[in-house]
Amino acid sequence: MNLRITPKLLEGDITVPPSKSISHRALIAAALADGESRITNVLDCEDTRATEDALTALGAEVYHEGDVTVVKGIKKAAEKADINCRESGSTLRFMIPIAAALGAESTFRGEANLPNRPITPYLEELPRHGVEFISEKMPYVLRGKLDGGDFPVTGDISSQFITGYMLALPLTGEKCTISLTSQLQSRPYAILTADAMKSFGVDVKIDENSFEIPAKSKFSSCDYTVEADMSQAAFFLVGDAIGGNINPVNLRYDSVQGDRAIIDIVKQFNDSGGQAFDVNAEDIPDLVPILTVLACFAEGTSHITGCGRLRIKESDRLAAISTELNRLGAKVEAGEDYLTIHGVESLHGGECETYSDHRIAMSLAIASQRCTVAVTIKGAECVSKSYPAFFEDFRKLGGVADVI
Repeated sequence: MNLRITPKLLEGDITVPPSKSISHRALIAAALADGESRITNVLDCEDTRATEDALTALGAEVYHEGDVTVVKGIKKAAEKADINCRESGSTLRFMIPIAAALGAESTFRGEANLPNRPITPYLEELPRHGVEFISEKMPYVLRGKLDGGDFPVTGDISSQFITGYMLALPLTGEKCTISLTSQLQSRPYAILTADAMKSFGVDVKIDENSFEIPAKSKFSSCDYTVEADMSQAAFFLVGDAIGGNINPVNLRYDSVQGDRAIIDIVKQFNDSGGQAFDVNAEDIPDLVPILTVLACFAEGTSHITGCGRLRIKESDRLAAISTELNRLGAKVEAGEDYLTIHGVESLHGGECETYSDHRIAMSLAIASQRCTVAVTIKGAECVSKSYPAFFEDFRKLGGVADVI
């Protein structure tokens, strides 16, 4: 689907969709608990559907009653499971150790760029804990049953491996320690996991370099509500800061989501009168594309650093966002792990690609507010990965987005 967006400032109240990150974690914790959990406000998108399908393949029962997702925990794990993670890195990296802990012989498939996203920490460590990888390339095939103990893991690839271990290790019944062998990037996502697990009865002990799962830890069913997604709110907060009049009405300002940092970044931008800014994005990688849009309209030169891992996301996001914003008239320089953005008054518009990356598509749509001619976004349907209703909400705010 290609969309032609006529430049127009957005305005109005907006209800931000539920957190994708929290939705994944709540669904998994509920599936690993005894009994029935009722989760309100689960985000319905391609990624969370992949996780629901994975949990069903492993023996959980998941169904929907209006705004409530009912999850009946796994009583007996499937002996074999064929899991299509679609394009979801979270599903892949969370479910591999969970399938291993359940003792299911599992095949993991994926689409688009997912086969290129590394799972090295699992390939290196899980065989030391009773798990054999029959295939070390996608489709990954593993068998055996995960045991407990100490799990050294690097923190500089992705915090998703820490989350995967945290969710899986209570199933071993043993005391387990996840020990960091390097600095942990995106640490707030691991804290988010611990916060969700606590609601489902597992209390993770956290210090600077380790995460400990006490012996005999056990997930318990509960009723749970997923809060609004700060990474999606970022599009509207930036849209407001660059000239719109947008009011997200359902944000939880005491959220433990790391991406709540967008609130302070935008406030600083507004308070400075739109001056250039510097941001280290190690803990907030998902914000980088939309922060680049914000920086395009700052006065002076902005720097976004600590973002090398964005080269192995759904797309090479550093190349994608710099190339496409420059195509629209921006001045963005991409280094190996940084972006340098020279502010401009406006963009001239034109045609741009999404690289099948939802965050690139949404960022370009927000940037269209400050274009002088129409913007054509090719492959705009990719927003279904995390925010299927994005362009519907864009239109509710007065945006003009016509299907070509």
